[in-house]
Amino acid sequence: MVEILAYAFGIMYTPGPVNLMSLNAGLSGQVRPTLRFCLGVGCAMLILLLIFGYSGAWLINTSTQLTISTAGSMYIAYLAYKIAGSALKSVLISNTKTHDLSFKSGLVMQLLNPKSFVVILPIVTVQFPAVQISGSAIFTWSLLLTVMACGAPCSYLLIGNRLGALIKKPIYLRYFNLCMAALLVYVAIDIAYQHVYLKW
Repeated sequence: MVEILAYAFGIMYTPGPVNLMSLNAGLSGQVRPTLRFCLGVGCAMLILLLIFGYSGAWLINTSTQLTISTAGSMYIAYLAYKIAGSALKSVLISNTKTHDLSFKSGLVMQLLNPKSFVVILPIVTVQFPAVQISGSAIFTWSLLLTVMACGAPCSYLLIGNRLGALIKKPIYLRYFNLCMAALLVYVAIDIAYQHVYLKW
């Protein structure tokens, strides 16, 4: 069972679109509003864990994966565009609003994030059966993994907030915002290449 937690932790806490968005919001000092985004991420993971935990992987076929990956890469690219646009329009980083980081955007982004399936499918199709996790135990484990999933963007949010307090000049935060947007564009392109183009 430790293997399940170690695998989930290793995937969830590495940089990805959700964690990068949270880091960026933390840099902008928007901790409280972004907590709703983190809750949306956790809720999406709970939904996916329960659906695939009880149904298995038969719901996800090649065409479904292509659709989710395409939509996910486009949504991440859209968020990168919004961040870059806000950073370029605003001289002061404190005026830059990450208004897209709501509960709904966290939910949608995580539901469309191919990384979610990289976490969930091996757990529910291989690791759960290997340690005889079934029935109500699936629900209990789904809740535990949801807390971990919610904690990942929260930790990046707090790290970003701490970094934002250390970087005093607004111009540096503005450039960091642009770098975060560029990283999100890279993530979107990588998802489109790995999960759409190569599997087309």
